[in-house]
Amino acid sequence: MALIRFASLVLLLALAGCTTVAPKAPPPPPYAAATVQAQTLAAGHAALTGPARRDNAEAILQLLAGLDDATLTRDAARLSANDPLYPFVARVLQQRGLPLPHPLSQSEFRFGAADRPPAASDGWRPPLRVAVLLPLTGPQAPAAAAVRDGYLAGYYNSNRPRPQVRFYDTTGGVRAALARAAADGNDAAVGPLIREDVDAVFADTPPLPLLALNRGEHMPPEGSAAFSLSPEDEGVSLAEALLEGHYRHVLLIVGDDDAQRRTAATAQARLQQRNVQVSRLAYAPAMTDSLTSAAQQAHPDAVLLLLKGAQARVVVPQLALANLAGLPRYAGSQITQGTGNPTQDAALDGTLFPTEPWLAQRIPSLPTQREAAARVDTAQGPAARLFAFGLDAWQLTGMLESLARQPQTTLTGATGRLSLDAFGMVVRRPGWSRFSGGVPVPVTDATP
Repeated sequence: MALIRFASLVLLLALAGCTTVAPKAPPPPPYAAATVQAQTLAAGHAALTGPARRDNAEAILQLLAGLDDATLTRDAARLSANDPLYPFVARVLQQRGLPLPHPLSQSEFRFGAADRPPAASDGWRPPLRVAVLLPLTGPQAPAAAAVRDGYLAGYYNSNRPRPQVRFYDTTGGVRAALARAAADGNDAAVGPLIREDVDAVFADTPPLPLLALNRGEHMPPEGSAAFSLSPEDEGVSLAEALLEGHYRHVLLIVGDDDAQRRTAATAQARLQQRNVQVSRLAYAPAMTDSLTSAAQQAHPDAVLLLLKGAQARVVVPQLALANLAGLPRYAGSQITQGTGNPTQDAALDGTLFPTEPWLAQRIPSLPTQREAAARVDTAQGPAARLFAFGLDAWQLTGMLESLARQPQTTLTGATGRLSLDAFGMVVRRPGWSRFSGGVPVPVTDATP
């Protein structure tokens, strides 16, 4: 009997050993595939120079741009602050207005002389002597005048410590102007304004730390920065607003000038990286048929107009004829060009577009738009946007080092919320307005 019980026990143990155990599922990868690819590129980034470095940075940013907010935030939190990829991830987070999980390693950033007075409690620490490099003569002089006037308006409105300021004309050659500024004893420079001039001064290490007022092919050297109202920056802002609205198919209508095309290219690429479909149409005075076809075939859920005001007033009624009037409608900032008559501009009602908050509200420590317009013509009309840009160039002159040391903070600027990424690029989150009753009205967010 005992032998039988023993045999039964052996049989049960044998059967138990034959039981199939389902294998455990492998743990999910620690990072998204695009993040892993970006890490590989970032590991060798520091050793690259010139066009190869620029192309590598663009490839990294394109990979990260394809990640949704949740994945990007998760992977960012898993990276250490010293990971070569983290500055790139932080840049994309800042563009989307998302918090950084770790501070950026910028504690040694310097903009100007190290022996100037210590920073104020809010971080204000301007250089001692500033050279402002602008094309004061020639075809770009009107744009330069608006930037200059905005810079001086901020300067003279300030009751904080101010540097000595001297203007240098870059029309005869930006390198020569910068050399003169350095020889004159300036310890920092603001400008240049023209894109090609920025490329020229950033091709090598400039003799002075620079806050360039445009962006080109070269990243700012260590200790310098770049601030821009470029069409590419606006394309990013428009794409991010549409992504925040969770639209999946955007109808894009584009004019034929250079700025419109550049904005469109950036917005379209950014949207498609995030798996948003884009149907693109070229502007034409009569386009009801093409709009109807797009409505029937593409079924868009939002419209983006990269047009000037007169063009948009022609297109919007045709959207209604194509049964697209009920869709959320976004536009680039150029939509305000050629507007100002509320009766005519009522056709644009409901259209949401990025703008400079200073044009509609008071910004702390800055003169209002109405106050400035009473003194100089450049503070009103089409030039007002560049005037606001000049106001922010003045604010950044004294706050750049603070923004670098505390990248989680932002500066309330005339052109939007400003922050500084790890590459010395000023990141701008614009304000937004919507046409209502034929008049632009500020809104608090970009989601209709």
